[in-house]
Amino acid sequence: MTVEIRTTGVKPIRNTFEHLAKRFGDKNATRYQEIAYDIQPLVNFHYKPLWDPTRDLYDVRRTAVVMKDWYALKDPRQYYYGAYTITRAKQQDALDRQLEFVEKRELLRVLPAAARQQLVKTLVPLRHYEFGANMNNSHMAGYGFGTIYTQAAMMNCMDRLGMAQHLSRIGLLTDGNTGESLTEGKRQWMEEAAWQGVRREVEHLFVTRDWFELHVAQNLVADSLVYPLFYQHFDAAFAAQNGSALSSLTDYLMRWYDETSRWVDAIVKTAAAESPENAKLISEWTVKWRDIWVAALEPAAAAALGDKAADVLAAVVAAFNTKAGKLGLKL
Repeated sequence: MTVEIRTTGVKPIRNTFEHLAKRFGDKNATRYQEIAYDIQPLVNFHYKPLWDPTRDLYDVRRTAVVMKDWYALKDPRQYYYGAYTITRAKQQDALDRQLEFVEKRELLRVLPAAARQQLVKTLVPLRHYEFGANMNNSHMAGYGFGTIYTQAAMMNCMDRLGMAQHLSRIGLLTDGNTGESLTEGKRQWMEEAAWQGVRREVEHLFVTRDWFELHVAQNLVADSLVYPLFYQHFDAAFAAQNGSALSSLTDYLMRWYDETSRWVDAIVKTAAAESPENAKLISEWTVKWRDIWVAALEPAAAAALGDKAADVLAAVVAAFNTKAGKLGLKL
């Protein structure tokens, strides 16, 4: 007896979801496209938000920026949940090894008392800055429009929680896990004059309602000043006097900032290129918050860098102005 096996090819009716086919054509979509495009709820809401009954639950009027297509605000990293968590898990493994190396050899504990005190006074208070950035990005994720933006904002929100924890661990490495550094860092944040300008502006951002302005103020302006100032310039000055142990721990902060800036800058550049009105508005926001944050950071920079603070801060601001110009902003 012979058995004849026949194969039949089945041609799919369509290759992707209908809403993606309308945007990209009937072809296989990437995972990022499937998870990011055109899934923002737009109709059939049961009620107006009780806290803002003049607007819909998801409403483009929550920002003064106007876009023809909010899904133009693409993340160049193309992060969706799976790609994002895999990337961060690998980075965390590498960071844990660095922390373990420093802790095992007590590289921060053996520093002179004055150096440890300077480190605690300068870096540990920034954990509160990161907690503030966590809250602000949560607002952007909650009130922003278009899943392609809000999912990236939520990822950034959780990154900021991780940054705060990382700074806490650096503090604990200086005090042998007693927690004294965290207590002192909070006292610095709450009481010391050098930090009150930064603290004030973080709290001002808590009540900035326009989510795109908040994106500009927190993710574009504040981070572009805070990260280079403390994790690049202060780190270099500290390492020149006390060795490079700290640099091995702050290196991740700057690498994260460089990576995240790709998303932050792409959002601003795309929105500014949409219309002259957008470019003018975003430029005005940028100038406003740049001047506010420079003034707020001057005392903190002086406490961290001494006589070099003015020159360093001026260099950081100049670099930011150049960056903003490349994004299509007029400062």
